[in-house]
Amino acid sequence: MPLLPSRHYVSEHTRFIRDLLERKPQLETEQRIGRAIWWDKLPAEVEAEREMDRGRVPQKPYVYSSG
Repeated sequence: MPLLPSRHYVSEHTRFIRDLLERKPQLETEQRIGRAIWWDKLPAEVEAEREMDRGRVPQKPYVYSSG
């Protein structure tokens, strides 16, 4: 007889996430805002960042060295 997971089993991780979302319903909105800040960029923003990167001046490995 094979051992199959119970249909009513809920892992500890799933319970934790459900409890967290129940206690902090605004969490999903905050995650979307954070993602928009760091990851979701328009093509124009990406190109502008690439242009700024092309203009960087090479820096010595240790900037505080006087020699």
